[in-house]
Amino acid sequence: MGSILPLLLIIVTLALGLPAPAAAQQRAHQLFAAHRAPSPQTPAAIGSYARGCAAGLVQLPETGPTWQAMRLSRNRNWGHPAMIAYLQDLSRAATTVGWRGLYIGDISQPRGGPMPSGHTSHQIGLDADIWMLPPRRLNLSRAEREEIASISVRTEDQRAVNGNWTAAHHALLRLAASDPRVDRIFVAAAVKIEMCRTATRADTPWLQKIRPIYGHDSHFHVRLRCPADSPGCVAQTPTVAELSAGGNGCDETLMWWVTEYLNPPKVERDPNAPPPPPVRTVRDYTMADLPAQCRDVLAAR
Repeated sequence: MGSILPLLLIIVTLALGLPAPAAAQQRAHQLFAAHRAPSPQTPAAIGSYARGCAAGLVQLPETGPTWQAMRLSRNRNWGHPAMIAYLQDLSRAATTVGWRGLYIGDISQPRGGPMPSGHTSHQIGLDADIWMLPPRRLNLSRAEREEIASISVRTEDQRAVNGNWTAAHHALLRLAASDPRVDRIFVAAAVKIEMCRTATRADTPWLQKIRPIYGHDSHFHVRLRCPADSPGCVAQTPTVAELSAGGNGCDETLMWWVTEYLNPPKVERDPNAPPPPPVRTVRDYTMADLPAQCRDVLAAR
């Protein structure tokens, strides 16, 4: 009887439309990862890039004339139609700078939402990872796409790009950021620093969108603006223009990333101070943490 009562409590609370006790709620990443197909709804990005879901996503075809989707076993080659169109456009544009096309990593799960591993964002179909590895072939088998790895374009100390970085990488990022659909692009700090080193005033309109962040040395992460068909999409703030204060984002990049991030000042911690509270991660989210519309996205058949 004792094991039945908690289950009855959940059934009653769900029937009444009440939230179940936190301990009894299944993690949101488990619910979204269980869906292998998108919701049969009008396309919409719902919530924020790191706390949301997506309706009516479409699948990037596994292979196209100028792209291949990688790591197909993850089933993360789904995106808002605006993102799928953008990736196909950029892959074609990549051929103008000497690449054969693009290897495209994670976009979103079929219904967006938190993922079991790998990302905090990528939840609303408007984020995509593009490999720094120029494709040698665009006829990789499914097995090869699981085994092949991208390349890092920065040195071990994170302060500079390495020999894998080329003028074509720079040109590709310029193409990627110059598209008005793009909100920002995340790269390793070394990449931003190198692009700033050769920047001119004419680069400002697009270079401000290139933002440094840790862990992006083997791919760059494109984030699109909220599309007009998604009133429930939460735009990222501050905007890149506000972050860059009308410039190209190079001043604070060269100063902060070199002095503070790569060589952080030592901070003495009070040994008598209580330990900090545990950090709640995206994999701790329940449906109560996401927009109410995400319940409809999960339930849609």
